[in-house]
Parts: sequence; structure tokens; C-alpha cells
Amino acid sequence: MSDTETQEEAPALPGDGLREGIIDALRADLAEQLIDTHLLPQDDLWVRVAPEAWVFAGQSLKAQGFDYFCFLSAMDWMPSPYGKGEDDPDAEPTEPDTEIKQGYAGGDTRFQLIARLTDVKRHVGVTVKADVPDTMTMPTWIGLFAGANWHERETHEMFGIGFDGHPDLRNLYLPGEFEGFPLRKDFPLLSRMVKPWPGIVDVEPMPEFDEPEEDAS
Repeated sequence: MSDTETQEEAPALPGDGLREGIIDALRADLAEQLIDTHLLPQDDLWVRVAPEAWVFAGQSLKAQGFDYFCFLSAMDWMPSPYGKGEDDPDAEPTEPDTEIKQGYAGGDTRFQLIARLTDVKRHVGVTVKADVPDTMTMPTWIGLFAGANWHERETHEMFGIGFDGHPDLRNLYLPGEFEGFPLRKDFPLLSRMVKPWPGIVDVEPMPEFDEPEEDAS
């Protein structure tokens, strides 16, 4: 018997029939418009769909029992040109990282729309992602989940993503004449240009206190 044959086989990863079934149902509904998936068995699920299938994906999941809308937002995957908060402001400047990495289930664009749905009866959730096209517009989910209204308004205000079919994209937080989109990575943080973020700092430990002596009387 060879050494290879005597080695123990690596344990197989646990299966996850519940989430695999969700993927199968999405694939049956969306076909090639289900672009990618990322499954952590017994833990969580991410799916990426084509932008034109954004509403259809929500409909498919809702039909499967995902009728609890958790949130909707966006992600700007471009590395910040201003560095990271943990960077040492006194260190020698380095060439900024410009590589865009879109996380689980991948992506092809700088901006992605992200939503989270939950099936409360089966105690399972799924994160739905879609690349935002160059037009910076996506269809609204209000017809599926009324709670998407304010989430889409916030996403429009903070990232500059429009939502076709949304009845009222007025700002929630910022004055109407405000220019720019604060959650884009290239939005200038003027206060940090004047005074850089201190980064990682040494924290002085709390002073030690002597334990009170017990009364011997």
C-alpha cells in the first residue's frame, strides 16, 4: 500500500440542502441572469444577478418565502484615495491601492446594489447583489417591498444611484442643494484633509487600584 493510500481522506464539507434548493429555484427562474453565488454551508448565502433581473430576482425569492425585507443599500468597491482610518498619518506615503475587489459572488462594476431578504419560517436569509450599470440607475423594489422606499431614497442620496419607478427620491438627511454623494469613496472629507485621522494610537492603560483590605474586626 502506498503512502498516499494510507493517508486519511479529508472530511467532506457539510451539505446544505436548504440553501442549495434556494439556488436551484433561482436558477430555474433566472437562468443565465443568475450570474454567481457564494454559499457558506449551514451559515449564509450570497447571489449576484444581472441588473435587468433585479426585480425578477426579488419576485422569485418572495415566491420562495422570503417575505421579510431587511435592508437595501449600495457598495462602492473603489479603494479610498484618502487611505484607511488605521493608516499611520506620520508614515511615508505609499502608492494608493486602486484594485477594485467586489467581495462574495464577485462583480464587474465599481458600484453594486445590495439587498437582504429573510424567510422567517425557515430561518434563512439571502443577500442579493447586482452590478450597477454606467447609467447609475436600477429599477425600484417598492412594488415588492414597501419598506424599500426609504432605503432607496438613502441610497440615491448617499451614492447617487437612481431608481426607475420610485415616486419620490427627495433627500432624507442632506439639504436639497447639497452637492456630491458622501458615501462614495472619492467624496472629499475636508475635515480629514485639515486634520488627518490619527490612525492607530497607543492607549494608556487604566490605573491600577489596590484592593481594599478586609476589616479584621
